[in-house]
Amino acid sequence: MSKPKILVARAVFPEVIERLSQHFEVESNQADETWSKAQLTDKLRDKVGALTIGTDRIDAEVLAACPQLKICANMAVGYNNFDVAAMTAAGVLGTNTPDVLTETTADFGFALMMATARRMTESEHYLRAGLWNKWSYDMFAGSDIHGATLGILGMGRIGQGIAKRGAHGFGMNVIYHNRSRLDAASEAACKARYVSKEELLKTADHLVLVLPYSAASHHAIGAAELAQMKPTATLVNIARGGIVDDAALAAALRDKRIAAAGLDVFEGEPAVHPDLLTVPNVVLTPHIASASVPTRLAMANLAADNLIAFFTQGKALTPLNAA
Repeated sequence: MSKPKILVARAVFPEVIERLSQHFEVESNQADETWSKAQLTDKLRDKVGALTIGTDRIDAEVLAACPQLKICANMAVGYNNFDVAAMTAAGVLGTNTPDVLTETTADFGFALMMATARRMTESEHYLRAGLWNKWSYDMFAGSDIHGATLGILGMGRIGQGIAKRGAHGFGMNVIYHNRSRLDAASEAACKARYVSKEELLKTADHLVLVLPYSAASHHAIGAAELAQMKPTATLVNIARGGIVDDAALAAALRDKRIAAAGLDVFEGEPAVHPDLLTVPNVVLTPHIASASVPTRLAMANLAADNLIAFFTQGKALTPLNAA
């Protein structure tokens, strides 16, 4: 009996391909080519399943062209590349990879905040350019992390992980805003206090964004929100591109209306708004918050587990919809 056909849309660990090959006829993109939407659609036409990443758009147009498709397993916790409503209407299940990347991403978010506050990359560029020839009292003097007010917008698993690092490790005063308030036990574990978005913006010394992307969160931080922040504050985005208006942020950084920013995600990535490349007070990383070898392997394996479980047991491990 022939095996079900699946597509692995981007390069993954060879051992994951080997696992999948025990259950499926696998077409894999181990060359890691970046396919257009038309190319992805063409590859999916005869497939019943796919392992995707966050740039692989699965929408009504793709689904209409691929009637055999039954499941798309995202190797990411975010899934704004999925039109979930269209997938549900077409009877296609979507899955993601929650939990396995929480601690690694929280580590990175905290590291990015520290690098931003202490002007690490700005000072490294200065050193590498051969400009360091003496010490001065105010040379790349940044802002403290310990004892400062940490603001978190979006208090899911990763947000809570960052809050715990700040409160327990650095004695930070943690405030947060979320669509819904945490229960008392979770707030106590994080030593976090719920505030309005306005108070969050006005009070935070370091603001970290960890909310999911949706139409409602598009440009949740724009010119108006940046204007409410302290001129000494920093902003870190490890959530999704589009949550921040990158053009407005670049202008605020250029005019020193906030002190600095750290960005791991961007609107239209992998493209980066050109204005962000011209301001010195920003730390830029290429969407690597979950990029440790153990975590990325766990993400790939969970995506594979979802595909295997769906076709062998009729039920995925981490479904996003009821297809």
